[in-house]
Amino acid sequence: KKPLCPIPVMPAVMSSARVARGASARAPARAPGRQSSRCSPLSRSRVYASSETVTDDSLAALNIKYAIPGSVEFVEGREGLPAVKLTHACGASAEVYLFGGCVMSWKQATGDEVLYVRPDAKFDKSKPISGGMPHCFPQFGPGEMQQHGFARNLDWEVSSTSADVNPDDKDPCVEITLRDNEYTRAMWDHAFELHYSITLHGEELQTEYRVINTGDKPFSFQAALHSYFEVVNIKLAAVEGLGGMKYLDKVADAENPPTKEMPNGTLTFAGPVDSVFENSPSEVSLLVGNGAGIALQQTGFTDTIVWTPWEDMPDCYESFCCVENAKAVKPVTLDPNDTWNATTRFAVYTA
Repeated sequence: KKPLCPIPVMPAVMSSARVARGASARAPARAPGRQSSRCSPLSRSRVYASSETVTDDSLAALNIKYAIPGSVEFVEGREGLPAVKLTHACGASAEVYLFGGCVMSWKQATGDEVLYVRPDAKFDKSKPISGGMPHCFPQFGPGEMQQHGFARNLDWEVSSTSADVNPDDKDPCVEITLRDNEYTRAMWDHAFELHYSITLHGEELQTEYRVINTGDKPFSFQAALHSYFEVVNIKLAAVEGLGGMKYLDKVADAENPPTKEMPNGTLTFAGPVDSVFENSPSEVSLLVGNGAGIALQQTGFTDTIVWTPWEDMPDCYESFCCVENAKAVKPVTLDPNDTWNATTRFAVYTA
């Protein structure tokens, strides 16, 4: 299926032609010209984004403060969870749940869903949401704290919203923020801010990930977007762009995975896969099995993880494939006041 909205060839980095708003009051001092938000205002006469924190998290309050008619709206998600819906003029849409900061839906202008949510997903906050694009931060996988860290099972705050000032092609954007609190410091005793912006550029989904050390001591972390993509059938799916690369095979040994080398060509599926490709290419593609593909482009994230549970999840494994943008093999170390950035761009194309 070809995109109905024109999408330019993806450049190496995201466009910087946005006017930043919504800086956090807790953010440390920055060098002149460094922006704290990647969402721009709809117009100079009416700015929806604000530096103030919303204390009333009701949908009505969020809509009054942050909604942009026709572009950004706060809606009730599954089991009443608050969500922000981004709608592009071409008809593409995305939904982001504030619980877990999780992109739960990304639809093309045709209404076709790109992401996948597992049938066993819970929406009562008893566990992270299993599907969409959950976060792994500040830990990937098992370790000293809970699996994949804590970012995916906490409520995030809205920092700003925008739609581009170009009236012919408004790109709806929301930035959400996670900060340290008593809960996070009990398992990871560091002061931080994690800013995450989600933008629709035509039918293309773009994200930016920024971690700021707001404390007085260095810390190290891992980060990933654990993206679930819907496929026609996992046995028909394939990943392009990783041929000939070395990877850690976590199916062989999850705790001490051996290093293997993938043959040249595409990665296909005939059993469980849990492979971590270090220093992977900046762009890989997932072929979903019907002649369409999803191009995944990343900066900052240096690793790509491919996962299918196969028959460990008999009710749903055939319907999805996880291709994850990550900084997992070698953690990032941030000094006080330093910032780490990563971006992703996702686009559906006809293979």
